[in-house]
Amino acid sequence: MECVGITVEEEQRDESQELLQHLPTEIGMGGNLLYLYQGFWCPQVSIKGMMLFQQHFKAQETDLILASIPKSGTTWLKALTYTIVNRSRHSLEKSPLLTNGPHGVVPFLEFDISSRNQFLEQDKLPEPRIFGTHSPYSALPCSVKDSGAKIVYVCRNPLDMFISYWKFSVNIPKENEKHLSLEDAFDKFCQGLHGYGPFWDHLLGYWKASLERPDRVLFLKYEDMKKNSVPCIKKLAKFLGLPFSVEEEQQGLIEETSRLCSVESMKNHEATMTGTGPLGIPASAFLRKGKVGDSLNYLTPSMVSRVENLIQEKLQDSGLSFCLSSAFQNSA
Repeated sequence: MECVGITVEEEQRDESQELLQHLPTEIGMGGNLLYLYQGFWCPQVSIKGMMLFQQHFKAQETDLILASIPKSGTTWLKALTYTIVNRSRHSLEKSPLLTNGPHGVVPFLEFDISSRNQFLEQDKLPEPRIFGTHSPYSALPCSVKDSGAKIVYVCRNPLDMFISYWKFSVNIPKENEKHLSLEDAFDKFCQGLHGYGPFWDHLLGYWKASLERPDRVLFLKYEDMKKNSVPCIKKLAKFLGLPFSVEEEQQGLIEETSRLCSVESMKNHEATMTGTGPLGIPASAFLRKGKVGDSLNYLTPSMVSRVENLIQEKLQDSGLSFCLSSAFQNSA
């Protein structure tokens, strides 16, 4: 009788499928099924990748991990970090960012590296390696948290994040899933039923890590980056260990980097107009408006008040806060 071998990938797939059968489930704000994995509501498509990440990723001392909840500035942070790190290798005019896009040059650990062998192949990449992740801080492998790897986390006003997330989910075709109304999706959001939620626990994990290890974890706010990008880009470059020189600053390289990586500019990149992003989703879907306070056009005052109260309750005494009402007033 012929013997049939079982690959490591098949074993991993069986293991993740077995796990899914025992995890609590809920319908999330995007209309998709979420699984409660290690305290966070995760989409099925990412759980196998998270398991592989935890079991097989071996962090290097020079690694850069870019973390976020979806629709919080992930694409922008990838573009900025890649451009800063590779500015001595590629001129801005010939940056691979233009043809490959942020998600093409900075892979997601949960989605783009889907087998043990692919994780092992990452060891061959030139330093510093740059990866993206939506995993909560508590779910990061010990090899990341115990190494010299640096983590950059970007967060966003939860109201704007919610609208961006909802718009994204509505515009993505789904099979056997229905799109939720704004009101129903908002209710789910406030229960923490969204990808990698609850958002307050996701935020707090990285926030506390940034206070405990400021040399290894940088916590950025999307609104600060939009308000005045140049100081934030300088801060990011310094944290990465690649500060801009006086000559580079005088040449306007920081401003040029800001322009290249802006949402408006990236929408016109070849990669955005013709390419695909993670999971085969059109790259254009990952860039919408990027405006602060856009949620004003969709949410009622009572919705804003509900999130304000939720944030006050969940982030109490943490030192982390969001001025939602003032953000709305500033955008009006």
